[in-house]
Amino acid sequence: MHAFICRTCGVQYPPSEEPPASCLICEDERQYVGRGGQQWTTLEQLRAGDVSNQVVPTDPGVTSIFTVPRFAIGQRAILVQTEGGNLLWDCVSYIDDETIEAINSLGGVQGISVSHPHFYAAVGAWSEAFGAPVYLPSADREYFVRTDIDVTWYEGTHELWPGLTLVQTGGHFEGSAVLHWAGGAEGRGALFTGDSISTAADTRWVTFMRSYPNFIPLPPASVKGIVASLDGYEFDRIYGGWFGNDVREDARAVVERSAERYVRWSGG
Repeated sequence: MHAFICRTCGVQYPPSEEPPASCLICEDERQYVGRGGQQWTTLEQLRAGDVSNQVVPTDPGVTSIFTVPRFAIGQRAILVQTEGGNLLWDCVSYIDDETIEAINSLGGVQGISVSHPHFYAAVGAWSEAFGAPVYLPSADREYFVRTDIDVTWYEGTHELWPGLTLVQTGGHFEGSAVLHWAGGAEGRGALFTGDSISTAADTRWVTFMRSYPNFIPLPPASVKGIVASLDGYEFDRIYGGWFGNDVREDARAVVERSAERYVRWSGG
């Protein structure tokens, strides 16, 4: 049996004799089935090709992990290294012995969480490789296809250990979440956002969408709700879903003025 991986979104399914008839993630209106139709691969097939992960120190306590050549959506995972332990935030579809060795040299992984279903990737394989528990918002439970692994489901907020907190923002998905690290950005606070709050090409701004590839906006009330969910959390930096996709300073003000602009232009 093989744990098949969707070539379009990169999400890995439970082991089976044959690939699934369709991909639940790609059939949703926020994603899409590739123009060549539904296509599948496996970790074994990827490992047999010219594929590798780059493990790149990004900031103190922040290490980016991304696959080359680009696979599926092309997002990065981030190893957040704190005094309480290392959390893998978001996930990629590829993992091999070299990746495991590199991350173990940084202290391994003590927990895994993901911002939203498009970035679930091979979360089951990563969990198994490091013996790490997975924490996800229960609001997105229907989209978690690796039903063969254990998950700790949370609602609203969940403190993993002191200073490291998962915050359900809603918006892109009902369970869309961010990770707040109080000690990040040299103690000024950091937010890890995936697609829940997306850094714009002009990194003085962020944006909010129901679907990025299909250009479906969010209603103003949802954007206001995202900002409200961050009340009480200080952060000066945002790490987005792709390598280099960061707001380097004044990030809370960036989120607030971006939300105000969004609401104004959407007629709210």
